[in-house]
Amino acid sequence: MNVHVGTSGWSYPSGKGRWNSLFYPATRSKRHGTAGFDELRFYAEHFDTVEVNTTFYGQPRAEVTAGWVARTPARFTFALKLYQKFTHPKMFREAALKAAPGSEGALLDLLAEVTRSDIDDFRSGIEPIARAGKLGALLAQFPPSFKSTPATRDYLAQLLRLFGDYPVAVELRHRSWSDAFGDTLQLLNGFQAAWVQIDEPKFRFSIRQNALPNVTGFYYMRLHGRNAAEWWRHERAEDRYNYLYSAEELKEFSETAAAAKALVKNVYLYTNNHFAAKSVVNAVMLKAQLGEPIEGEYPPELVERYPEIRDLVKSQVTSQKSQVTKLDF
Repeated sequence: MNVHVGTSGWSYPSGKGRWNSLFYPATRSKRHGTAGFDELRFYAEHFDTVEVNTTFYGQPRAEVTAGWVARTPARFTFALKLYQKFTHPKMFREAALKAAPGSEGALLDLLAEVTRSDIDDFRSGIEPIARAGKLGALLAQFPPSFKSTPATRDYLAQLLRLFGDYPVAVELRHRSWSDAFGDTLQLLNGFQAAWVQIDEPKFRFSIRQNALPNVTGFYYMRLHGRNAAEWWRHERAEDRYNYLYSAEELKEFSETAAAAKALVKNVYLYTNNHFAAKSVVNAVMLKAQLGEPIEGEYPPELVERYPEIRDLVKSQVTSQKSQVTKLDF
């Protein structure tokens, strides 16, 4: 099996788009963890990979990632977002200012500079995952404002060099990178980095993509949803991801992934339209279209909300009815 389908993140406990009582059952069994219900253990019964968001907002800690390793099966893989300081210095600077009001100017500019210590901290934090053979890829996700210039190309090359002993997927969103297609391809191929294929609402300078693998090591695709109405202007950040792909819309991506798996060692396909577990539903639909096994039991609340997967998954209600039938017999 070289096709891995999962979601971006596994824990969405709050907000209108929370997963509790949808993907995570309303009645929770302690079998998923000694201290009670364990979301990651439950998630890993259904998917063999996940894209981790928390490493973007804070440096990973080895004691935490070691716990992830222990709570997932041997075949499970993690894709880890690079820390925001590496890819979103402006966002990092704003977060630092909120944490320390009044610390403006040169100090914050200095804090926003990537240091060798930052790199070492990230590497040590993910070491338990890498050592266990569960690291699918690192994701360097850059914002739309990250344009192709001599300075940014040099910076990207430096970043890829520093993480050169890991598989790295690079998400670029500004059209300047595809306008300089040959140069971008040469840069990424030189480090065996995968050019991330993305689906999201388009803007004037959106990157142009051909959906083809650029390296043989792995292929990486992310589906963010198509909620154009709330993508740029929204009341809550989660509103951007309130979109459910139809089966017809997903065919484009499942057919692309099916073609890619013959050309690369591994295919990673992540759904990021996480509002109200819609990413879970679309991941299941993609697995079905790709002919991949759909594992685990799904809560009846999810199947009731999304009838698109009723005939694709084994629900807890179906399982209970089957047990009753066997007892009656």
